[in-house]
Amino acid sequence: MPHPGHFTAEVRLFAWLAEMAQSRSVSVELIEGTPAESVITKVLKAAGLSDGLGVAESARLAVNHEYAVVGTTVSDGDELALIPPVSGGAPAYVRVGVEPLDVAAVHKLVTTERTGTVVVLTGCARGADRLHYEAYEEMALARLWAIAEDLLRQYRLEAVAIEHRVGDLSHGEPAVIVAVSAAQHPPAFAAAREAIDRVKTEAPIWRLECDGDFRSWVRGDPSGGQLRAV
Repeated sequence: MPHPGHFTAEVRLFAWLAEMAQSRSVSVELIEGTPAESVITKVLKAAGLSDGLGVAESARLAVNHEYAVVGTTVSDGDELALIPPVSGGAPAYVRVGVEPLDVAAVHKLVTTERTGTVVVLTGCARGADRLHYEAYEEMALARLWAIAEDLLRQYRLEAVAIEHRVGDLSHGEPAVIVAVSAAQHPPAFAAAREAIDRVKTEAPIWRLECDGDFRSWVRGDPSGGQLRAV
């Protein structure tokens, strides 16, 4: 029986950390109020990852879908994930949530000292008076991270940010924002276009259109060689 204040936390792993650990998650024993930096140390030990890899200095702990900062502590029931640095060390940010999207804030997220071009693409709710977006959020976040990592590596970007709304939206409200920054404008435009296309086809997010009593789920193209039931 665990001591009072002690709990077992399941910490999710992504990308090369998951491959090296040969697992998508690890279990660690924690005490209520454990500092985030201590959690990272425990996760690396539980995952069998050597400190010689430099992970302790570069990986970041996410607590309830937000990056931990100095002073962040964890509690029983928190959703925890150890986030490795993305390819090339460039910053990436992804989010799926019910909060309204802020174009200016996302623009600021991808602006660095080396930025020469920022491209922001916004997809707005359309096709009905009211729309409802539903997501398999855990998988959607994983896909958005994968898309961001691919784009950073392929186009040598400075930064990438991808946000998608879920829940109820009115016609014209931003539903998705993709922002990329680069030293030059050609890779920024190309990466932004690829990002928005891949979010629409890869992220498990669905749109329900509502006009009065009429409701209709928007169905995507089933072609493309996906595995199907036979």
